[in-house]
Amino acid sequence: MDTYRAQSINYAALGSREDRNESEPIPPHVIVLFGATGDLARRKLLPGFAHLAASNLAPPIRVVGSSLEEMSDEDFRAFAKAAAAEYGHLEAVAFERRIREPLVSEEWEEFAANLSYVPSSAGPESLAAAVAAAENQLGEGCHRLHYLSVPPAAALDVINMLREAELVEQSRVIMEKPFGTDLESAVELNAQVHQTFDESQIFRIDHFLGKEAAQNILALRFANGLFEPIWNRNFIDHVQIDIPESLGLDRRANFYESTGAYKDMVVTHLFQVMAFVAMEPPTELEPTSISEEKNKVFRALLPVLPSDVVRGQYEDYRQEEGVARDSDTETFIAMRCELDNWRWAGVPFYLRTGKRMAEGMRIISIAFKEAPRTMFSADSGVGSAGPDHLTFDLADEHRVALSYYGKRPGSGMKLDKVSMEFSTGETDYAADVLEAYERLILDAMRGDRTLFTSADGIESLWERSTQLLEAPPPVQPYAPGSWGPNAIHQLIAPNAWRLPFERRWRKGNPSESS
Repeated sequence: MDTYRAQSINYAALGSREDRNESEPIPPHVIVLFGATGDLARRKLLPGFAHLAASNLAPPIRVVGSSLEEMSDEDFRAFAKAAAAEYGHLEAVAFERRIREPLVSEEWEEFAANLSYVPSSAGPESLAAAVAAAENQLGEGCHRLHYLSVPPAAALDVINMLREAELVEQSRVIMEKPFGTDLESAVELNAQVHQTFDESQIFRIDHFLGKEAAQNILALRFANGLFEPIWNRNFIDHVQIDIPESLGLDRRANFYESTGAYKDMVVTHLFQVMAFVAMEPPTELEPTSISEEKNKVFRALLPVLPSDVVRGQYEDYRQEEGVARDSDTETFIAMRCELDNWRWAGVPFYLRTGKRMAEGMRIISIAFKEAPRTMFSADSGVGSAGPDHLTFDLADEHRVALSYYGKRPGSGMKLDKVSMEFSTGETDYAADVLEAYERLILDAMRGDRTLFTSADGIESLWERSTQLLEAPPPVQPYAPGSWGPNAIHQLIAPNAWRLPFERRWRKGNPSESS
C-alpha cells in the first residue's frame, strides 16, 4: 500500500489539464507499445506515431515495441515502415491534408532511428533496460506512455511486467477495449490494475471520441442558442446511433468469439458516443467535469432488456476459421434504450452496429418532433420524408447536416426535404484535423482525460447490461451486404432507420445531400 501511495504522489508531478495549458510544451516521451506487431499497431498506431513526429505535433519520442514475435530492432523498423507505407496515407486523411505527400526517405530514417524492440519473452529486465536506454537518449525530464494494444486476457500480464520492470512511476498507461466482459470481470480488472496504477494514470481509450465530429457535438450543443434550448424530450423525438461495418472479422475470430458485437462495440463505443449526445452541460470543458456528466448519463441508463434487443449473425459466420460451428456470438446488434432523467425521459435511443453490412458508416441522427400539418394540403409533401433531422457523420470527413422541409420552386405549395451541411474539409482549418488515435495519444501525453473513459463509467454500463448478458435473445441470420435481420424494423417502429440514406452527402454539389 505504501508503494501504491508513493506512485500516486510521484505521478502528481506530471500535472493534468486542470493545472496546465494545452499550449504548454509536452515533455519528451518514451512510448512502450505492447502488441507492437498486432493489427491495431500496424493499421493505426505505428503510422500515427510517424505522422505525429513528422508534423512536429508531438514532443521528441522514442518507441519501444514489445510483442510475442522474436525480431530485432531492424526487423521492427522494417515492419513499421511497411505499416506506414500501407496505411499511413490511405486511411489517415487528415495527415495527407497536413503534409500532402508521403514521408520522404530522410523523414522516415529520422523516425526509424527512434524505434527499438524487445520481445516479451526477454522479460522485465530487458524491457527496463530498453526503456532506460531510450530515456538516456531523450535526456532528463522525459515521461513514459505505455500503450497496451493487447487482448484483454493479456492486459494484466503486461501490467505485472511493468511493475516488475519498475516502469510505473512517471508514467501513464493507455488500455484498449473491452474493459471486462461483464460487471464482475470489470470490477476485478479495475481492482487489479489499481494495485499498480492510480486511476489518474489510466487512460481507457475509445477512438470514436477522438474524432472531430464527436467533439463537435459538444460545440454545437453548448455554444449555440439555436440548439441548446431544444436539446430535450420536448423537442427531440428519438436518437439513432448507427455504426454499420462492411468489413468482416479480419483475422480477429479468436477475439471476436469471446466478445461479440455488444461487448466489442456497444459498451465501449456506442454508449460513449450516446453520453456526448445526452450529457448535461459540464461546469467547464475540463476532464473532471465532463467525466462526471458522462457518468451521470450511464447511471441514468435503464437496464438493457433482452426484449429490446435484436441480435444477428451473418450467414456463413460459423464457417469462418476460428469460429465454433455452433457459435451463438452475435456479429450484429440493434437495441432500444432509454435514460431515466428529466431531460430524456420517454425519448428512445436506437443503437445499431454489425459486421459485413451494406456500408461502413458512423452516424448520429437526432430526429425532432414534427410540427402540426393542418395548414398544408394532403398532397403538399409535408411529412412524406419523415421528421427533421440533425445528422453527425463521424467518418473522416467530419460532416454535420440539418434536414428540414422547404418549398419547391414554382407555383403552388409543394414541399421537399432539403438540408444545410457543414464539413471541416470546406473550412480554412482542414489541415489541422487530426486522426482520432493521433489526437488521443497527444491527450494522454498531456494528461488530458476528457476523451477517455473512467472505471466508474465502465462499471455502470456493465451493471445495466446484466439482464441482456444473462439471457440474450437468440441470434437471427442476415445476409452479408444487408442492413441486418428483418426484426430491426419492428424494433424501431413506427419510426424508421435513417441508414441507408435516400440521399447522399454533398460532394461538391449542393443538391446531393443526406
